[in-house]
Amino acid sequence: MNEPKFIELKTQDHLVLPGLLYEVSNSEKIAINIHGNGSSSIFYDESEHRMLPEALTNNGISLLKFNNRGAHIIKKLNINLKKIKKDRKSYGCAYEIIKECVLDIDGALDFVKSLGYKEFYLMGKSTGANKICVYNHYKPKNEFSKYVLICGGDDTGIYYDLLDDKMFFKLLNKSKEKIRKGEGEQIIEELIKFDEILSNKGFFDVANPDGDYNCFPFSQALGLAKISERPLFRYFKEINKSSLVVYGEDDEYAWGEIPKLVNILKDLKPQFKYEIIKDADHGFNGKEKELAQIVSDWL
Repeated sequence: MNEPKFIELKTQDHLVLPGLLYEVSNSEKIAINIHGNGSSSIFYDESEHRMLPEALTNNGISLLKFNNRGAHIIKKLNINLKKIKKDRKSYGCAYEIIKECVLDIDGALDFVKSLGYKEFYLMGKSTGANKICVYNHYKPKNEFSKYVLICGGDDTGIYYDLLDDKMFFKLLNKSKEKIRKGEGEQIIEELIKFDEILSNKGFFDVANPDGDYNCFPFSQALGLAKISERPLFRYFKEINKSSLVVYGEDDEYAWGEIPKLVNILKDLKPQFKYEIIKDADHGFNGKEKELAQIVSDWL
């Protein structure tokens, strides 16, 4: 496999996002990978994460991995308004609004189309899987032919469990009011003791039970929480493209036994392909090769 090329892609709202392109000569097929949240970045330990690029390129599929606007906890990015004028705003997980993934994914799609690719696959891990659901909801008639959803998460339920009922709704209502007052970018001090750094707008986006983020509400489906008034898994159920869903058997961020959670999804979309990787955690540590083979063979 050739060394990856460093690239920069532009979004419609004038951000420039960096990425790595693993190319196959004369291939018209490419997968675009969406990373998870937290401190995620595609640039750290890159040489140790080449199993997926290797498996895909060996099967004639190029791969684009890029840092979306939710990379890192807090990251300042330039907004290139004009050649002589730049604005600088805070991004990263602390400020991320999941719906803005549409801008990032479309920016990546425009970039690979400009290189001549004609067949497109969208894959996402952790929050990346949630973003596929959100992207599909807002742009159901898109140019991707297949989706790969890897360990989609119930972050809303995780925060509910972490904070308990009273604190969860207190912070949810407080953050909503702060946003209304124009204080959406203010960091929530109460979350720091839980080692969580989120702004009011970032927390409201991820924790709102009826919002875009809550694509995989496993905790509520299992009867462990009753926090959303809207139909559960509504964005996941809307997907009508050929899709592969993968979970690690020992996913530490999941609720209960993984086969039970996967069966919930199977009942909703039985036509999808489902895989559970034995002894794999959320990051598929030590199981990257198996994950890479499953994904590349299916695509």
